[in-house]
Amino acid sequence: MIIVLKPHATQEEIDHVLEKIESFGFTPHVSRGVERTIIGVIGDERIIQEKPLEALPGVEQVLPVLKPYKLASREFNPQGSVIEVSGVRVGERKVVVIAGPCAVESRERLLQVAKEVKAAGAHLLRGGAFKPRTSPYSFQGLGAEGLRYLLEAKQETGLPIVTELMDTREADLVLEYADLIQIGARNMQNFRLLKEVGGHRKPVMLKRGMSATIKELLLAAEYIMSEGNYHVILCERGIRTFEDSTRNTLDLSAIPLIKQLSHLPVVVDPSHGTGKWDLVSPMALAAVAAGADGVMVEVHPRPEEALSDGPQALLPDLFAKMMESLRRVAEAVGRSL
Repeated sequence: MIIVLKPHATQEEIDHVLEKIESFGFTPHVSRGVERTIIGVIGDERIIQEKPLEALPGVEQVLPVLKPYKLASREFNPQGSVIEVSGVRVGERKVVVIAGPCAVESRERLLQVAKEVKAAGAHLLRGGAFKPRTSPYSFQGLGAEGLRYLLEAKQETGLPIVTELMDTREADLVLEYADLIQIGARNMQNFRLLKEVGGHRKPVMLKRGMSATIKELLLAAEYIMSEGNYHVILCERGIRTFEDSTRNTLDLSAIPLIKQLSHLPVVVDPSHGTGKWDLVSPMALAAVAAGADGVMVEVHPRPEEALSDGPQALLPDLFAKMMESLRRVAEAVGRSL
């Protein structure tokens, strides 16, 4: 259930409500908005008597949440969440662009790409140090060495790092370097991994699984949030359908639908969503027009030499042109870049 407090509820009144919830054996989840505070309570609502809670000073109303995901639901934060990633705010009027290579291949190439996407206006740098690959013989990433290169690129450009965490055993290492932890599509329902990142307070970008429904995506986010980490960004990266002309089918209808159902920001990955470099820009533009809070795009100076997903990577000059178009689309829908 959701407990909505009055706009001018005092801290003493809020603390009293929290103590009452804890007396029932539940852990309260607090969302502090600009005007009012909302408290989420998860558990058997038959145990919690609504009338006594509504009678408490500072309480405006008590609302049941009928959706299976509670903390990720729009009711928990009707105003929408803004997730801060090392000074970059995701979920506000400004559309955030994440760019970089699919995989960190070498120090020199990463620094080159980082400088070029920074010059074009990117806000965050993506790069995989640990890579989940369909084939065990494909390039698996540079590991800790790749993380060190990402840190150097961050120090030179000022771009915060977005990189994937694949395994709970690597959590401490990746958390040391990353500003935004990516949970990939293959791990969307790796519940131990979700709980692991939920136990930290570092922002998490959760990618939709290739066969996952929106409900399943939001329940995966719930796993993270139920551990206390509310800093979650959702990523639509395409789903598997019968259509084989593209790598995946990019579900842009998910953007406005998720925003109806959840308060979490939504980022779109048109690189994985299409698998074709010449479709990346038009789908990125469409994503912003549909209400996405950000886009994540792969950029590589020599896609034909890329060790991972070369066919979907933009050349730096094409990325710069895409940024110019994105800016115009963002302005047309009342946002900025």
